[in-house]
Amino acid sequence: MRKIPTLLILALFSLCLAGISCAQNATGSIDFTARIAPTAAKPEPVRQFTFYVLTKSYAEIAREVGNLDEVPTRGNFIETLKVSPELKTWLKTHDVMDLAAPDVDKMISPDDVIEVPEFLTAYQRANSGGVTSGLPNPKFNDVLKQKDPEKYEKSKKDYYAALRKFIQTHPSTIAGIELELDAVNPQRKWTQLHVEQKRRVTRTAPEVAQNKYLAGKA
Repeated sequence: MRKIPTLLILALFSLCLAGISCAQNATGSIDFTARIAPTAAKPEPVRQFTFYVLTKSYAEIAREVGNLDEVPTRGNFIETLKVSPELKTWLKTHDVMDLAAPDVDKMISPDDVIEVPEFLTAYQRANSGGVTSGLPNPKFNDVLKQKDPEKYEKSKKDYYAALRKFIQTHPSTIAGIELELDAVNPQRKWTQLHVEQKRRVTRTAPEVAQNKYLAGKA
């Protein structure tokens, strides 16, 4: 016989109590029978398990606990990410959290590739090694930057202009860059925040229910 989760029992009997109508200060009792059915098996009586009657819906209690342990808002969470300001702005503007989700690459424009450092790096990696024919190559480096900063900036500007034009002409080259964005994808951390919050609520709510909203137990 499987053990019934305390959370389920609390929810069950808070609903049971809510449906009982009685006069104020009146005394009475509740008779109930509880059965549990293992998967593909016959229901059997529940034995040696404590049942709780609550003065408030367990769902409401769980929400109350959750409201005291809220996760950051989407915007505040994005601000904590260790990514470029440009990527933070892009995430907020496009209402995207999972950079590996289907069709995300279709939301990334040629200008986004040039202006968001993480997208530019991902695009260069995805199209490097001779995979993409005609891809412009940068002609500036740190040596040129030290030797001739003015020429470095001009070469950099020319490269970005040529790359933007190439992407506009070959938009299909953006496809697949999401595979290179795993290191900066915030979805895993965002999901983990919600999973941990749910675990805390699941652990804390039964204690709050018994300490604050307990009407009786059997």
